[in-house]
Amino acid sequence: MATKCTASTRSTDPRREDLLARYESVRASTVSLTSNLSDADASAQSMPDASPAKWHLAHTTWFFETFILTETVSDYQAFDPRFSFLFNSYYEGKGPRLDRAKRGLITRPSLSDVLAYRRYVDAALGAAIFALPEAAIDLVELGCQHEEQHQELLLTDILHLFAQNPLQPALWPSEHFQLAGAVQPMTWIEGREGAAAIGHDGTGFGFDSEGPQHTTWLAPHALANRLVTNGEWRQFMDDGGYRASAHWLSDGWAWVQKNAIEAPLYWRHKDGLLLQFGLYGSTALDPHAPVRHISYYEADAFARWAGARLPTEPEWESAAQAKDSSKATLANHGGPVGPKETECDTGLVQMFEHVWEWTGSAYLAYPGFRPAAGAVGEYNGKFMSGQFVLKGGSCATPQGHSRPSYRNFFYPHQRWQFTGLRLAKDL
Repeated sequence: MATKCTASTRSTDPRREDLLARYESVRASTVSLTSNLSDADASAQSMPDASPAKWHLAHTTWFFETFILTETVSDYQAFDPRFSFLFNSYYEGKGPRLDRAKRGLITRPSLSDVLAYRRYVDAALGAAIFALPEAAIDLVELGCQHEEQHQELLLTDILHLFAQNPLQPALWPSEHFQLAGAVQPMTWIEGREGAAAIGHDGTGFGFDSEGPQHTTWLAPHALANRLVTNGEWRQFMDDGGYRASAHWLSDGWAWVQKNAIEAPLYWRHKDGLLLQFGLYGSTALDPHAPVRHISYYEADAFARWAGARLPTEPEWESAAQAKDSSKATLANHGGPVGPKETECDTGLVQMFEHVWEWTGSAYLAYPGFRPAAGAVGEYNGKFMSGQFVLKGGSCATPQGHSRPSYRNFFYPHQRWQFTGLRLAKDL
């Protein structure tokens, strides 16, 4: 059991002052993303992989309440003890929880009640932060990073929900939608060869699964300078890509047939036009924008069709280490997301701010990986089975959240996230 503390008055501690400001900014950003939602919008669940917006708002609050306030503040009283069951995600060490597929049945508490829960926890943490033990301070930073992950999940889950509505509602006004700039020709950039260090080096924040940093060996290879576009994906479709089993892994071909997959998620035909549904509603498909909402199976099939392959995680990461990972199109306070003009650069472009890029690498532990002790150790390590790594970031990733060592991961059939691909080849 962690050492208990009592709430204290504000003291002069620059690190904690900065962390409190960050905490307040992250928490405000999450709420701003839901400002256009009704209580019904925030309560519905479109599929078991997605969660209601209201659940994201409450779960991220539960994280701070459960791992910090309840554990370290002696006089803290839970806002509602029943919320521990409702808003635990997958932490076995924190007791029973509502089945994930039933989150959309939580019509009560209301959205306003959940927002009151957030305010209550925010006030308690703000009062306690200058008296928390150092270990709890580290958990505050982890909680902020965790909440930023849920900001992206919140947007992708809202998008999937709205896509089921025949009215095709938009989260943000369509006049803010931006077309991509003229696309550069696809060229090949030779990657590093030989020994290369990958993984988080311990400077600044990194999730546990990003480390420890270690040396890997890179064979001669090259990466495409940019992402695959919608226009190039249409060529794949027009060439019968979804109908030719030779391009597909066995599991992928079974998935295509079982689910009648014919195009990326959210592509639609209407009145002879090809449209794409997004957070701005339906817009004409932009041929220059990076293709998005594709599964690992689709990315792998396209790469085979193109005579290439997907990058490995070490290939991608070693190439990204010299790039600026701070770019993003989602502002800290909930700005709009959409395609961004292509960078004018002779090297690798579009590595952090458009779509998460599928790699051909399984999500497995690095040499020497050890999960943290206690329930918080369930954060990443328990999911290292059957999933593939995605690198970079997307147009829905909060600004400054990603870095070259970041390891996103999903199952190969999943595509409701902003996922795309970059080609690679052997030399």
